[in-house]
Amino acid sequence: MTTPSEDLSRKEAEAEAPPVTAAPQPPQFPEGGLQAWLTVLGGACLLFTTFGAVQSFGVYQEYYELTYLKGYTSSDISWIGSMQVFLLFAGGLPAGKLFDEGYFHHLIGFGSVLYLFSIFMLSLANEHKYYQIFLAQGVGMGLAMGCLFLPAVSITSHYFRRKRTAAMGVVLAGSSLGAVIYPIMLNNLFTKIGFGWGVRAAAFMDMGLLALANVIMKTRLPARKDRPNSKPVDVKSILTDGPYWMCVISAALVFWGLFFPFFYLQLFAELHGLSQKMSFYAIPIMNASSLFGRTLPNFLADVIGPFNVMIPCTIISGGIMWLIFSATTVGGTVAFGILYGFFSGGFISIITPAVASFSQGVEEIGMRIGFASFVIGFALLTGTPIAGALVQNGKTYVWYRPLIFASVVVLVGAAFSIYSRHLLAKRKGTKYV
Repeated sequence: MTTPSEDLSRKEAEAEAPPVTAAPQPPQFPEGGLQAWLTVLGGACLLFTTFGAVQSFGVYQEYYELTYLKGYTSSDISWIGSMQVFLLFAGGLPAGKLFDEGYFHHLIGFGSVLYLFSIFMLSLANEHKYYQIFLAQGVGMGLAMGCLFLPAVSITSHYFRRKRTAAMGVVLAGSSLGAVIYPIMLNNLFTKIGFGWGVRAAAFMDMGLLALANVIMKTRLPARKDRPNSKPVDVKSILTDGPYWMCVISAALVFWGLFFPFFYLQLFAELHGLSQKMSFYAIPIMNASSLFGRTLPNFLADVIGPFNVMIPCTIISGGIMWLIFSATTVGGTVAFGILYGFFSGGFISIITPAVASFSQGVEEIGMRIGFASFVIGFALLTGTPIAGALVQNGKTYVWYRPLIFASVVVLVGAAFSIYSRHLLAKRKGTKYV
């Protein structure tokens, strides 16, 4: 039994003691809901206009070589598309940092305005004026894509964790849909109303999609600096994460060769005797198949792990690249387009969640994807110009040389990916990675 003085002393000590606070709880993810899926839809719209346009560059490649920039080499023209896709990916490094700091709406707003300005400038570019097209399409549109691409993909991490790979796949499927519509639209408009108005028609469609995305996309988690329990991103741990960098190297090698068919299939088909109408549909067929390749494998990846799905898709893509030689008939073109579009789409959609799987927390996702995108950008900058230099020998085309290059680097990238998966599985103590 305590005395009154002891009770008073105990109460005073309790009053002076610091309050006990609960341990910070990790962020909860709704895994769905109206706003989550509206944000996914907005991301798909952004990917429709950006990555969808990149995958449609084969239309411009063929039109520039045979008409608008006639006299320039395949490699010269490929630099326009490769600069565009380089800036799309390399822009992921600053965009990833800004995304983590809470500047999502600033990025997509500025990127949308710059994209529309650049594509309208492209529509005003004069025939045989290479520098005008390079600046508008390669530099201007590329910089805008760099502001839009990574935020559009990374924002799914605010709403999904368990279903993140599937959600990212739906976002990336927007690019495949764009890559089906753009080639059909542009090929027909270029022949009917000319280059300028064909590009402007695409620009007006882009304007509507970009406006919709800016309105319906919302962030859910506060910026890193506004989270009371947030910790700064440990950049040093990312830079010294060996398995992560093995994955980044593997992705860069695969992307070094993966886009050769997307740039050159239409030209290959037309130069090998297919009708112009059929060659016009070669790229849309490939990208229509890629639409399924960017969604169906992702649902499986959420169950058995992204690497376990991505690696087979990569190996098959490197192997069947040689089937492009069958694209001299209608049946061969359709078969190649379906197979290559599906399996290459599987790699493209899963590499982002595969990179994100190395993150120790949600605050690292933007930075890790940004570093990976920056490195991948250099592979994309040089890959198709190298293929263009290899394919053209004077006035003739030697197709086996770029195919050797593209196929080998994709398969070597798959080997690096296998080793990266082994290291990650050992770290996490599970084979489902």
